[in-house]
Parts: sequence; C-alpha cells; structure tokens
Amino acid sequence: MLLALLSCAGKAGAQTVAVKSDLLTGSMLASPNLGVELKLSERFTLEAGFHYNPFPAGGDRRWKHWFVQPELRYWMCQPYGGHFFGANLMYGVYNVAKARLPFGLFKGIRSERYEGDFTGVGISYGYHFILSPRWGLETSIGVGFLHTGYERYRCSHCGERTGSGNRNLVAPTKAAISIVYMIK
Repeated sequence: MLLALLSCAGKAGAQTVAVKSDLLTGSMLASPNLGVELKLSERFTLEAGFHYNPFPAGGDRRWKHWFVQPELRYWMCQPYGGHFFGANLMYGVYNVAKARLPFGLFKGIRSERYEGDFTGVGISYGYHFILSPRWGLETSIGVGFLHTGYERYRCSHCGERTGSGNRNLVAPTKAAISIVYMIK
C-alpha cells in the first residue's frame, strides 16, 4: 500500500521551467500572485512565489501586503509529477486594519491598524497532478515558524502611533491550489 501511495502518477516529461498561479491563497488573501519553478536535478526543484495586494479593502478596512516564499522541493518520483516535500522561507510586509485574522495574531485589529513585516521558515507537502504535457494542477500545505515586528496605529488612516511589538508563532505557512503551465 505504501509503495502504491509513493508511486508516480504519470510522466511529466523533460520540463525544466514552470509558471503558476496559486488560486486558493490568491482568493483567500485577495492577492494577485505568480510563481516560477526551476528544475535543479532529477529530484529537486526551486520554486519562488510572489503575492502582492496594493488595493484598499474598502471603507475603513485595510488589507495591503506583499510577500515572497521561495521553496526547495524534493520530488518522490520526478519533478512536476506526483508527491513532493518542501522547505521554504518567507518574507513580507503588511498594512492591515479592521480585518479578521486567524490565530489571534493581533488582538486589537478590529479597532487599530498594524503595519510591519514578517519572516518565516516552514515545511510543506504537496502533490502535482499532470493534466497534459504542458498543464498541471498542484496542491500543497505547510506549517512553520513566523516572526513579525509591527507598529500599531490608532485608526486605519491616521498617523498617530500607539505602540509597537513582536510576535512569534507556529502556524500554517502554505495552503495552495495552483494551476501550472510548463514552459520548457
């Protein structure tokens, strides 16, 4: 049974470069995104995804951010086909107010604005479904350690700073369903 689980689902061919868009995280965070993945060897690839949301959330709410997440992947069979495990890093910047955030990240987020940056490291597991020689669908999930430093402001648009701080937490760092196109 374990061998069946780890067996290759299909042949990905000799592709070495892929571009992708994460539909799940892109819709959850309302952030347009683009990723590129390069084949390094017969079992390893390097992926880098970039998310960017410069748009106001409307009213007094804010949800502006950008982040990058490079990931080294080990493929159980071959790159761009079947199961993979990854190790990733994260860095990003945010400006958020009057939003609901998971894991109790900021207690006063409904009445105050937070600006800051974050760094992180994590691990992931995923599966790449081969749809055709050029197209694929990829799912992945990950968990890791995040650190954020922030400044707190009284309202979503004013400039009066009311404090600052740091937070460390273990949390999900990846949840993705991506459409993938093989360039070559």
